[in-house]
Amino acid sequence: MTMTREDNNRFFDCIIVGGGHGGAQTAAALRQSGFGGTIALISAEPEVPYDRPSLSKEYLAGKKSFERMHLRPQDFWASRQVELMLGQRVTTVDAAAHVVVTDLGERFSYGKLVWAAGGEPRKLSCPGSELAGICYIRNKADCDALVEVLPDAERIVIVGGGYVGLEAAAVFREIGKEVTLVEALDRVLARVAGEPVSRFYEAEHRAHGVDIRLNCGVGSLEGASGRVKNVVLANGEKIPADIVVVGIGIIPSAGPLIEAGAEGANGVDIDEFCQTSLPDIYCIGDCARLRQGRGIRIESVQNATDQATTAAKAICGELKPYDATPWFWSNQYDLRMQTVGLNYGFDSVVTRGNPASRSFSVIYLKDGAVLALDCVNASRDYVQGRKLVDSSARIDRDALADTSKQLKELSLEAL
Repeated sequence: MTMTREDNNRFFDCIIVGGGHGGAQTAAALRQSGFGGTIALISAEPEVPYDRPSLSKEYLAGKKSFERMHLRPQDFWASRQVELMLGQRVTTVDAAAHVVVTDLGERFSYGKLVWAAGGEPRKLSCPGSELAGICYIRNKADCDALVEVLPDAERIVIVGGGYVGLEAAAVFREIGKEVTLVEALDRVLARVAGEPVSRFYEAEHRAHGVDIRLNCGVGSLEGASGRVKNVVLANGEKIPADIVVVGIGIIPSAGPLIEAGAEGANGVDIDEFCQTSLPDIYCIGDCARLRQGRGIRIESVQNATDQATTAAKAICGELKPYDATPWFWSNQYDLRMQTVGLNYGFDSVVTRGNPASRSFSVIYLKDGAVLALDCVNASRDYVQGRKLVDSSARIDRDALADTSKQLKELSLEAL
């Protein structure tokens, strides 16, 4: 496609918006697929692309330096002729003119646009949410701000019992902080895991000294001298807090595309090639919503990087539909949970192994077919269970629960 360089805008054959895993992988995959045009990567953050899941794990705990979190070596971008434009955010997309505008007032023309902007942390909106000492963990700046105030904080309240909240709780307990975790639902990980997994992690965190409050909403925050002092629950109870860490999900960073006319709700709708409803515009990662099937967004590194490869290949003329099996992981204390597949719509579960041993798997079924597995300190089940998920295997429940047999044996029997 030949583009006009109107208004002397700098022109790039492909502009990538977002410097996370998806954006970084798009640039790499374009070059790997033989894309010879000019590439620009525009990121709101001032840092080169880095590994974000480490923020709530090793980086927060001080076990990994930021330099070790770079997704690519320092010389990668220049050697692949990818121009990094860091510290500026795309605020406007003119889909008809093929132009983006940043918050610095710069205008760039593009041939293809890949939107990989991710999401922003969902903020508390209750009275007192503007107080100092309320922290989020979404990017390096968030984490650095939290690390800076940690030494002077003894009492930490975490709002949200998802992966980020639980991972942060584990880090804070390991450095000796007093931690209370507040969850509005009746169990932690309620949106992503079955009850056996939730109850296991609740017990583990309580055994490590975390005070977990379930069915508790936050009514307001009280402060002193402009800093948070108490978390006031909906029932009126006050929990003292030197810091409040919030992990209640994200809001997809999709505004400019939606305003430009892209179809979407709770993200930007994409087809099986990661194309949006707008010409020459693709969307991947946390802010992309698959139109086919259940119409869901998947927030994971795997999804972002695999969709990036799909989009890059499509731009290069190789239309290969996105059909990757999702996988996730979470590290808490000495526990490593690995998930393969999506458990949406499951109607029964099989627990394989004894949670008391701290090594077990939960297998999710729908109409007798395997949908997904959550594997806690059970890497063999995770690796071997992928075939069961990919084939929607139907295996006797007692056989699935029988740890004397490896899952790969059951996989062969199911074929």
